[in-house]
Amino acid sequence: MVKTKAVVQNEAGIHCRPSAVLVTEGCAYEGEIHVEAQTGTCSLKSALELIMLGLEKGTEVTITVSGPDEETEAKRLVHLFETHFDFPPL
Repeated sequence: MVKTKAVVQNEAGIHCRPSAVLVTEGCAYEGEIHVEAQTGTCSLKSALELIMLGLEKGTEVTITVSGPDEETEAKRLVHLFETHFDFPPL
């Protein structure tokens, strides 16, 4: 099991489109991925659960990865949570 932290960088937070990207990655992974914030914890296999965490820009999340190649997957997820998504600019 690997635990790592990331800070949400997207200007509009993790809304529908970024959550779709993150959950697609979570569903493709053979192991388990959980995301924890002050507002709660969720599996990265549910977009609705992820959106309900209300992750705004600047929110710190803890990502827990359990399964094959945990280190690589954890780094990939940190990168995604810290991505500035540009679905269309505001």
